[in-house]
Amino acid sequence: MSRPRPVVLSGPSGAGKSTLMKRLMKDHEGLFGFSVSHTTRNPRPGEEDGKDYHFSTKEAMKQGIENGDFIENAEFSGNMYGTSKAAVEDVLAKNVICILDVDIQGVRRIKETDLNPIYISVQPPSMEILENRLRDRQTETEESLQKRLEAARIDMELSKEDGLFDVVIVNDDLDRAYEELKDILSEEISKVQKAQS
Repeated sequence: MSRPRPVVLSGPSGAGKSTLMKRLMKDHEGLFGFSVSHTTRNPRPGEEDGKDYHFSTKEAMKQGIENGDFIENAEFSGNMYGTSKAAVEDVLAKNVICILDVDIQGVRRIKETDLNPIYISVQPPSMEILENRLRDRQTETEESLQKRLEAARIDMELSKEDGLFDVVIVNDDLDRAYEELKDILSEEISKVQKAQS
């Protein structure tokens, strides 16, 4: 019985990755495991250490990166983010589908490993819609919002690169985007269901 392939989900902030991921994990309880990333940013209201992120210090993360403990890492808006090998192994050991939520830099770094995931990019229908979604959250200063929008512009452009992603889902309708995501993962989902039955 081969292990299910991990899934790398990427896309700009506000594209709907988290919403799609939470729905997938709720509808297929016990089939997916989320690889909890490390970050040096402060927790947002309601976020829990070890559940949403492993909140860390810059010193600890830099040390971990130097030690080769991370599959990928990136810096964004002055904060570090990364996926540790241990976080991925923890999920894979449970024989469930490991979901990694990473940026484009992370996707490129993971391509250099032997992880062999399914690469999925979730994109907003347009910059205007993305900007509205981010503004509606009311979690950003204008400066950090502009940084996110600039990162999103780059992300949207790079997601078109041949061979970078197995599939690009444009989230213009949440239900349709969700069905598309489920279809892409149906083979891995049935692998895990068979293994668990």
